Amino acid sequence: MPVRIVTDSTAMLPPELAAERDIAVVPLQVVIGPHVHDEGADGATPEAVAAALRSFTPVSTSRPAPAVFADLYRRLAEEGAEEILSIHLSADMSGTYESAQVAARDAGVRVLTVDTRLVGPGVGYAVLAAADVLAAGGGLEDAARAAQESAAASTSLFYVDTLEHLRRGGRIGAAAALVGSALAVKPLLGFDDGRVVPLERVRTSGRALARLEELAVEAADGAEAGVRVEVSVAHLASPDRAAQLAERLAERLADRLDGAEVTCGELGAVLGAHVGPGVVAVCVAPRA
Repeated sequence: MPVRIVTDSTAMLPPELAAERDIAVVPLQVVIGPHVHDEGADGATPEAVAAALRSFTPVSTSRPAPAVFADLYRRLAEEGAEEILSIHLSADMSGTYESAQVAARDAGVRVLTVDTRLVGPGVGYAVLAAADVLAAGGGLEDAARAAQESAAASTSLFYVDTLEHLRRGGRIGAAAALVGSALAVKPLLGFDDGRVVPLERVRTSGRALARLEELAVEAADGAEAGVRVEVSVAHLASPDRAAQLAERLAERLADRLDGAEVTCGELGAVLGAHVGPGVVAVCVAPRA
């Protein structure tokens, strides 16, 4: 293919889907205790991260080095790629985008990088939007624009049992974490220009999850008329709550889903390391 797409493992694309759409995925790394693992089924898994966090084993994450991207870009060029579109999670949340930019300078072929300003399924939806454009005969710039538009129109929301993990990783300020933990308040969070922001504080987890559902419905209803939406629910060590939320959203948004399922599964290991067990997340993305 003259244009190839690259993304990172936080996009949470199922391996079989990435292979089907000819999308190359670069893994981020998770450090559990003294051991470093690539994110994925054969390395760092959500289950391993949840177990480590619960046992107070140190867990951290690491971006791919520029050399990893450089090697991949070079291999894709050797396979016939004339241009590469590299789509990644928010540069404010990880140095992954910066690594891609550095590698792009000496790739030997044109590499266009896109900072989605999101994490998780929202990145994946942006990648698939770009892949759809390429499959329809569009070019590099068209695909990049589709990825940016998808990301800008997506809504990512999540509930966490505690803000402590985000505070430790520097993804949310200490003051916000302190407010979130006061009086057993349960925080609802979202993204604003690539950063985690507090949205609301609710007294109980039950009320927080009910409010998460309402915010997701509002996001879907706010999408452009006539445009279907795709919805995903993700969790770390909280399958029952996630499944219930996915079922409720499937019922309430049936007319906007246009036959698509509300996907439900484990959050990736890298993202899970920063939010901790108990998280339930929702992404709503318009899809042409």
